[in-house]
Amino acid sequence: MATVAIAVTDGMLHFELSLAYEVFGPPPDAVKIPWYEVAVCGPEGVRIGNFRLSPDHGLDHLRHADTVIVPGWSDIDVDPPTELVDVVREAHEAGARVASLCTGAFVLAAAGLLDGKRATTHWAHTRELATRYPKVEVDPDVLYLDNGRVLTSAGKAAAMDLCLHIVRLDHGSSVANTVARRLVVPPHRDGGQSQYVTTPVPAPANHPLADLFPWALARLDQPLTVEDLARQARMSSRHLGRHFKSVTGTTPLQWLLTQRLRRAQELLEVSDDSVDTIAEATGMGTATTLRRHFNRTVGVPPDTYRRTFRA
Repeated sequence: MATVAIAVTDGMLHFELSLAYEVFGPPPDAVKIPWYEVAVCGPEGVRIGNFRLSPDHGLDHLRHADTVIVPGWSDIDVDPPTELVDVVREAHEAGARVASLCTGAFVLAAAGLLDGKRATTHWAHTRELATRYPKVEVDPDVLYLDNGRVLTSAGKAAAMDLCLHIVRLDHGSSVANTVARRLVVPPHRDGGQSQYVTTPVPAPANHPLADLFPWALARLDQPLTVEDLARQARMSSRHLGRHFKSVTGTTPLQWLLTQRLRRAQELLEVSDDSVDTIAEATGMGTATTLRRHFNRTVGVPPDTYRRTFRA
C-alpha cells in the first residue's frame, strides 16, 4: 500500500486535516484495490483549534511516506515550526510527493519546494505568499496546481479537489468518482478553474442548472451545443453562459469538454473498447479529435494512458 502522511502541528486548520483523512483513510466498500496506509504525524498532544489530537507517529515519520499532506496554516503571520519545514524538505528530497492544502503552501515555500514553480493558496493570502517568497510564481486564480511531486491548492473545497486529483492520478477516474460519491462532493473540478465565483453554489433544489447537468451527462455521446444546453435550461445562450461562469467558474463548452474527457478516461480504464468507439461514446466524433484533446489535457495519448493505467 502507498503511504500517506498528514503533517500536524499546533496552529493548523482542522477542516483541511479532516478532509484529507476522509479521502485517504478507509476506502469505500466498492473499492476493491490496495488502498493507502494513512498516518497522522506530529508531536504528542498537538492542538488543532479546539481539538486535541494523538498523532500516530512523530513528524520524523514524514521522511518515510510516499505522499506528504500539509494542511492549512491558521496564522500566516507566524512562521511555521522549523522542525516541520525541515522534515517536509527532507521528505521531498527522499522522493515523497508533497501536497499543501490552503495556506499549507507557506510551509512548502519556507522549505524551498516552491522556488521557480507555479503555486497557489487561498486567494485572500496569495499576495502575502508572493511578497514573502518572491521566487514562487503565485497564481491566485486557480483551484490547485500540480507540478509533479509538488502540489498546492486553494482553500476549503479546493483542498478536496486536490485530494481527489491525487486519488485520480494513483487509481484512475472511476475510483476517484467512487470516493467522491461517498463524500457527496463533485467528482471532478479542473484545477485551472477560478477560485471564486460570483455567487455561492446554491442548494440543489434552487440550483438554476440542477436539472441541466445530469441531462447533459446522460447525453455526452451526442453533439451537444451551447444552444442545445440553453434550450434545455429554458434560457438564452448568454444567460446560460453567465450561470455557468457563476456556478462552475468555466464556460458551457469547456465544461462539456471536461466531462467528455473524464468519461473517456473511465472507459479507457474499465473497458476494452477501441479509441474510435470511445470517441463516439463521448461525443468526440473521431479518434483523431479525441487523441488531440486527450493528449493536450491529460498529457499522454489515450492508448498510452490505458497501458500506463493498467500497468
